[in-house]
Amino acid sequence: MLVEIRDGTVSRQGREVLSHIDFEIHGTEKIAAVGRNGAGKTTLLQVLAGELSLDGNDRNPASGLSFSRAVTVGMLRQQPVEHPEWTVEELCRRDFPEAEWEGNAWEYDRLFTGFGFSMEDKEKILSQFSGGEQTKIAFIRLLLAKPDVLLLDEPTNHLDVNSVQWLEGYLRDYDRAVVMVSHDRYFLDETADVVYEAEDGSLTRYPGNYTHYRQEKRLRLQRQQKAYESQQEEIRRLEELVARFKNKPNKAAFARSRKKILERMVPVEKPREDTARIHTGELTPVRLGSRRVMEAEGLKIGYDRKRPLREIDFRLQRGRKIGILGANGSGKTTFLKTLAGRLPPLGGKLSLGSGVEIAYFDQQSAALDAPQSVREYFHERFPALTDREMRGILGGYLFSGRDLGKRVVDLSGGEKARLTLAVLLQPRPNLLLLDEPTNHMDIPARETLESIFQVYRGTIIFVSHDRYLIRQVADSLLLFEDDGRVLYYPFG
Repeated sequence: MLVEIRDGTVSRQGREVLSHIDFEIHGTEKIAAVGRNGAGKTTLLQVLAGELSLDGNDRNPASGLSFSRAVTVGMLRQQPVEHPEWTVEELCRRDFPEAEWEGNAWEYDRLFTGFGFSMEDKEKILSQFSGGEQTKIAFIRLLLAKPDVLLLDEPTNHLDVNSVQWLEGYLRDYDRAVVMVSHDRYFLDETADVVYEAEDGSLTRYPGNYTHYRQEKRLRLQRQQKAYESQQEEIRRLEELVARFKNKPNKAAFARSRKKILERMVPVEKPREDTARIHTGELTPVRLGSRRVMEAEGLKIGYDRKRPLREIDFRLQRGRKIGILGANGSGKTTFLKTLAGRLPPLGGKLSLGSGVEIAYFDQQSAALDAPQSVREYFHERFPALTDREMRGILGGYLFSGRDLGKRVVDLSGGEKARLTLAVLLQPRPNLLLLDEPTNHMDIPARETLESIFQVYRGTIIFVSHDRYLIRQVADSLLLFEDDGRVLYYPFG
């Protein structure tokens, strides 16, 4: 075992963040720490980096953080550049004696280009790079140091898809341990072989990648729920027997024995509710609409008739769920706006099938500033719903309890997006056009929306940078290629 935390507790400002946790790193494990915002993931990294100390534990002298040998730990930090007048190479060379640098120069070039820089960028001084590029440079410097334990907090921030895919391969081959926090579930699937979930102050270890962890957690919750319900039923049965026979002389001994069984029973803890609300069954549009939903022939999209962004030929059948992939600026959002009627076509033909009812979502439609509460805002739009029906619907979008009383204007970006989608989907349209529907959402919210899109029986066309969402929902793809073509790929 390389690193171990045994019975460790960490507090911030007098509040326990992680309580009596156990954590282990074996060999070259690639570990993902997951959980809701504020659950303690970054706190765990800071403990491993030596930036935070565990609370004292007089009751357990064996508790604490221990290392099996002298271990180097490196953590990716966002900090200002120390010498803005230096080049990247001058900064990186500083970490190595001159004789050692020659052996690391090839690795430096590999990392530099892997993170999306060109060889010409080596001549630029650090002040000429953007903040995101400077974070990449700090990452390169850290990887060159090759620490025994590499700590990464949101490592895919500021990286394009090509750089993220390159990093996935690099970390898989990294011959030392990695502990990472990320909201990019596809990245975690590609890199992690162990997952620790932070929840309610505790840590739970799951073998496997992110998808395996989610499957295993659901199975554990199901087993615990069955065990809890079975024990509650047995407790009720025994309590009834005690109550029925305790005052009958010929049955008093029997009643006392049942009471002792109750007292000795080890209680099964009621399972915590999964933070994601996974929808099952079907969500069917009120009207199916025609079998051919949409047809584009020589459809030109863009803002300048003389220089259209794309020309598209495309037929859309009912029930398809199509993800759109392409670089930023390639015309994906422009295409959705054209389909939604927000932008006029620049040429060609675009026709909708009969009975097609469109619901369009983008980040502007989620920019809500209403003064009403969530409950009032939803009720105004659907006054025919009973209070119970409305609470059930909003609960399906992770609004419950005190959330219903929050003012819409005070909601976070992810909460506003969830409320907007709840309003759009409640009339059950048959065509959804979605532009980055899960932006600003944490993982439980993303999984909740994914489950809704999976059970929805209408047609979806959506743009997303979330590769996991695309994998879970899309059954085919539209590829906006760099050479100007738009290709239809009939698989997920």
